[in-house]
Amino acid sequence: KRQLVLLGFMIFIGGFLETLGVSTMIPVVTVLLTPEKVQEYIELLDTKSQRLKQLTEDLLEASKISSGNIVLHMERINLVELLNQTLGEFSEKFEQKGLISVVNAPSQAVYVLADSRRSYRVIENLFNNIYKYALEGTRIYIDLGFTEWKSADGSGSQAGVFLSLKNISAMELNVAPEELTERFIRGDESRTTEGSGLGLSIAKNLTEAMNGMFEISIDGDLFKVVLVFPKMDDVKPQTEV
Repeated sequence: KRQLVLLGFMIFIGGFLETLGVSTMIPVVTVLLTPEKVQEYIELLDTKSQRLKQLTEDLLEASKISSGNIVLHMERINLVELLNQTLGEFSEKFEQKGLISVVNAPSQAVYVLADSRRSYRVIENLFNNIYKYALEGTRIYIDLGFTEWKSADGSGSQAGVFLSLKNISAMELNVAPEELTERFIRGDESRTTEGSGLGLSIAKNLTEAMNGMFEISIDGDLFKVVLVFPKMDDVKPQTEV
C-alpha cells in the first residue's frame, strides 16, 4: 500500500514537472510496473528529494551570506581542535576512497577569533569537496601554522593563522580558480556527483564574513585552498557581528 501511495505521488510530481516543460522518466501506465520497478522508482524519488532538500538549504544559506543577512557569534576558537574534530568525522569517508590524510599542525592550541559553527561549516565544506572530487588512493596534505598577511584595511601586516588543504583532482580542472567559488560551479561540466556546486562559494563567503582570507590555486590536477584568520592575540574580542 505504501509503495502504491508513493508511486501515485511520483506520477503526480511527474505530471507537474511535465507541465513546466521538464522531462520525466516516470511511466504514464503503471499497471505494467513490476514490484522491483516500483521499488526502484521509490528509491530514485527518495534520492532526488534529498538532493533537492540539500540544494535548497545550500542556496538559502548562500543567499543569506552574500546579502550579509547572517549573525556571527565571534569567539575564541581553537583551530587545531576544530580541524582534528572535523577530520575525525570524515576519517571513515576518506578511508572508503583510500584517501590518506597527511597532517602538519601544532600539537598545542592555536586560537583565532571566529564563529564556531560557521568555521566548522567552512572546514566541513572543504572536506566534502575533497571526498567528492579527489582522486582515489591519493594523499591529502593538511597544514596549519602561522603567517603574516595584510590587514583588512590595507594599512599594514598582521600575524595570522593559515589552514592549507591540497589534493589531487580525479578529473581535469578546466576552470579558473576564481570560478570555482562561483555558485553552481563544480570544476568540470562532466561531473555527475551529488554536489550542489555551492560548497566552495559558501566556504569562501563565510570565511570572508569572519574577516578571514580564502584563496584557491590550481596547478595541473593539484587543487589547493588556503584560509587565513587573524591570530586571537592580534584581534579584539567581540560577542556579535
